[in-house]
This record gives sequence, C-alpha cells and structure tokens, in this order.
Amino acid sequence: MFTAGERHATPLYRREDLACGFTAAGPALIVDPVSTTVVEPGWRVEVDAIGNLILRRAQPRTVDRVADTALDPVRLEIMSGLFMAVSEEMGAALQHSASSVNIRERLDFSCALFDGEGSLIANAPHMPVHLGSMGESVRTVLARRGQGRDGRGLRPGDAYVLNAPYDGGTHLPDVTVVMPVFAEESDAEPAWFVAARGHHADIGGIAPGSMPPGSRTLDEEGVLLDNVLLVDEGHLREADLRARLSSGRWPSRNVDQNIADLKAQIASCARGASELRRIAAEQGRAVVDAYMGHVQDHAEAAVRALLDRLADGRFAYAMDNGAQVSVSVAIDRAARHATIDFTGSSPQLGDNFNAPLPVVRAAVLYVVRTLIDDAVPMNEGCLRPLTVVVPEGSMLRPQAPAAVVAGNVETSQVVTDALFGALGAMAGAQGTMNNFTFGNARLQYYETIAGGSGAGPDFDGTAVVQTHMTNSRLTDPEVLETRFPVLLEEFSVRRGSGGAGHHRGGDGAVRRVRFLEAMEAGILSNRRIVPPFGLHGGADGQRGRNWIERADGRVEALPATASAMMEPGDVFVIETPGGGGYGAPDRERGTP
Repeated sequence: MFTAGERHATPLYRREDLACGFTAAGPALIVDPVSTTVVEPGWRVEVDAIGNLILRRAQPRTVDRVADTALDPVRLEIMSGLFMAVSEEMGAALQHSASSVNIRERLDFSCALFDGEGSLIANAPHMPVHLGSMGESVRTVLARRGQGRDGRGLRPGDAYVLNAPYDGGTHLPDVTVVMPVFAEESDAEPAWFVAARGHHADIGGIAPGSMPPGSRTLDEEGVLLDNVLLVDEGHLREADLRARLSSGRWPSRNVDQNIADLKAQIASCARGASELRRIAAEQGRAVVDAYMGHVQDHAEAAVRALLDRLADGRFAYAMDNGAQVSVSVAIDRAARHATIDFTGSSPQLGDNFNAPLPVVRAAVLYVVRTLIDDAVPMNEGCLRPLTVVVPEGSMLRPQAPAAVVAGNVETSQVVTDALFGALGAMAGAQGTMNNFTFGNARLQYYETIAGGSGAGPDFDGTAVVQTHMTNSRLTDPEVLETRFPVLLEEFSVRRGSGGAGHHRGGDGAVRRVRFLEAMEAGILSNRRIVPPFGLHGGADGQRGRNWIERADGRVEALPATASAMMEPGDVFVIETPGGGGYGAPDRERGTP
C-alpha cells in the first residue's frame, strides 16, 4: 500500500475470516465482496462483539503548525466549511433549547463567530439584518470590557448581554449574547468570540410584543440592557438579570420566557466556543487564526472583482411616513473601491423608523454579498473595499433617545431596495416586514409576514417569500392556534399583486387572524402609500393594506402603523405588497 509518500508492506484480510475481538494495527486491507476497508498507518482496527469494524487513531496526528498557516485553496474551502459548521451547530442548539415560539418556531435568531478583534468570520444562513450588525455588539463588549478597562477584564466562562441600539445593538427586542472564547484557560485575552442574537417576544415597552407602532422614545420600546455581565466565570447572574428585566416604567411582561431564551443563547454560545477550541486543538491555533484572515481576504477579493462589473448610480426612495432614503454609489476603478453615500437621507425622525448605524451597515453587507455569484461566506472582508458615509443626526444615524424599533425591520428594507435600485440590479421587493404583534399581560406574539420579491434582469420575482433583511419562518398554524387564542382563517397568495414587466414581480399574501379573546394588536409596516418600485420600464408592485373586520360587521381601515384593541370574533386582515416588475412588458409573452 502506498500512503504518506511511502510504500508499506500491507497484510490483506478477508472480512468473513475475522472473529469478534480481532485487532490489528495499520497498515492493513480488509476486503469483502462489496467493499475494501483501508486501515492507514497510525490507526488500529478491531472487530466488536456484534461484528462491526471499529477504526481508532492509535498515534496522535502531527500538524506542521507553521507551514499550515500559508494559504492553500483546498484547505481554505475546508476551513470555511468548518467555520460555517460551527455557526450552524450553534443555531441548532439555540432552536432546540429555546422556549419562545419566536425563536423555536419562527427561527428569528442568528449565530456567528468572530475573530479576536470582533470581525465577522462566518455565520449560518440566519437573519441578514442580525448578521451584518452583530460585529458591532462584539466590538462594544471588547472595547468596554477588554484588557481590564472596567477593572475586571474578560475572563474564561464569561458571557455578556446587550440590546442597546446606541451601543452596539439594533432595536431592543433583538437581544445579543456575546461570549469570549479563550484558546487556553491560562490565556490573558480571548482568541475569538461567538455570539447569538434572538428576537425576544417581549422585552417590555408600551405595547405587548415590544414592537409599538406609536413609540417616540427608546424607553417606550422596552428594557435596555447595555453591555451587562450575564455569566460570571461560569455562573449565571440570574437574580441581577431578573431585576433588570423587571425594572423601569414598562418592564418585560414575561421575564421567565426571557430567562429561558437567554439560557438557550448561552448554551448556543457555549457550543460554538467548544467547537472552536476543538478545531484549534486539531489544526493548531495559528492555523485557525491564519484562516480566519484568509476567508476575509477571499471575500475582499470577490467584492473587488464585483466592483469591476458595477457602474455608478444613485437612488432616492420615499417611505409612507414622508421620509426618504437617498444613496449614491461611486466606484474608483483604479483603486477597486466604492463609496456608498447616504447623504440626502431625511433627518432624524420623530417616529420610530430611525435606523442605528449597524443596521445600515448590515444592509450594505447583505446587498454586496448577494451580488457575488461565487460561494463566498458573508464576512467582514466584504466591507473592506467599501467606504460607507452616513450623516450624523440623519434617520440612518440617529442620536439617543430617538425611537428605533422600526428602523431595524422596516428602514433596513428600504435601504436594501434603494441600494439595489442605485445599482440597477433588481426592482423593489415588498419593502416591509409587515410586523404583526398581539398580546396582553399573559401572552405576547410577534411575526413578520412574507410578500413579493422584486424582479431582475433575468428572473421573475417570487411570490410570498420573506424578502431581503428577514429570513424567518411563519409559525405553523397548529402551533399558533395551540399556543395563542386565535384562529388563522386565511394565508394565501394575493394573486396579481406583483408588478408587470418583461420579468414580473412576485405576488404578496393575504393573512386573516381571528381573535378568540380580548387582546391588543399592532401593525408596523410600510408600502401602504408608496408602492414597491418597478425598474427599467417594469410596473410597480401593488401596495399593502391593513384593516379590521369587527364581529358586528364594521370594517376599520388602518394606516401602515397602527394599534387596536381586538375583541372576541374580530378579524385582523393584512394584505402584503407585491414586488416590482423589471423591464417593459413583453406583449408577445402575454404580459399585461
């Protein structure tokens, strides 16, 4: 047998001749009528009590810790896959151990790993608006807690929690757990970080579900957790956490569920930390660090190649509240660099559609990554060839204590569509997440509702799909009706709501929810006045609609953002927007 660059004299065994308890050291070949088992040098084979062949490594694997740090294309794919697998395992651990419908069923969470400086390295295909902004949460913890700046420093077994929109967060329901990962217990500083963000079904505020349509200041949106020590060297600080969640004028309505979901997030991070240490033990820490750099370099190179194919552009996109997102893209071809400038966007708003800077950054990262055809993981390297300009005091970089709950879910969609419009890449998607909440002191529920995606130069839009910055599911009807006093009367395709064009926009949806007991409901949406735009001659998608059908027969039309008390028998109806069409209609194809 030829292996490891050498020839070896190799015994050959017939499988049927091997009795239970047989054992042999490699090299060896074991054959049967349908297979050949190769036992490499350094391995050992044995036959167990029921006839299985068991192979075990008999000698430790040797790794050239220095030479292996050089970039190797094959190993780059392997290490990228390993980093992605860590994030996926974190996500699986979080989903299976969470308590709330929001995280367990709707999958409104994200998990990722970061290098020692807080740069995004890899993530599972979770929520784009989370993933592009989580790095700021990690860097906040590192800046505020790292290197003993608080008199204590980061320690093995620690975990931190934050949702502060003006200090690394996005909006208050998105609660992030950040865990430093030490390669060795004796290390003075963490080698890497892992983080898990989940949208909590309630974090307090003036409305059940913590997505209040009418909030005007941050404190009306829930409890603020600003870089709080959650786990102290392996010990959960539950009493302190409960006190914080129960504090303030509008405390959390379900602290037990918050605690349960946070424990699941901690478990997710612990799984990620364990896997990173395992990979480092097998590959060597120097290799892990080097390939965290290589995957970012690979993403950077892919974006620079993308810029060679893009043209300058600009776009302004109005919202239902009268605000406007303006963006221009200027490409320096010599430097293979682009400046994305949001100057001209509306000043800070009096409502809650302000978007913190990490949300804008997440939208930019998402758009750039989706325009790359190659299988490049979305990581910090994608942003290196870009300069993002966002004016201070604008709706895209507000100042505290401005309300921001809609900025994460609604304004992020507008930023994304505006960027695609500036680049001429695709027509407007539904342009909203159609955030629907209901609840009372006992139960709280939140969901985002799918709509139509925009068409592009060589594709039609998709009907009833979660678009762009959201990637969550809708709760299964059986689970929804079991856990909450409602009936889902209809969830169907809103036929014909996509914009016409050479490529047609995707259709929106119709969703009807009947209430079986009194509850407060709210809708936080957009594209009820300004339709999703068509591009290059394509027609706009149809606007969304919201209304209530009362049990006594009355019908109440609702604006894009509204709250209402629902009585038994009342039905809340939401029609989501269709996507815009792309290109002038083609009569020969029968496009209207």
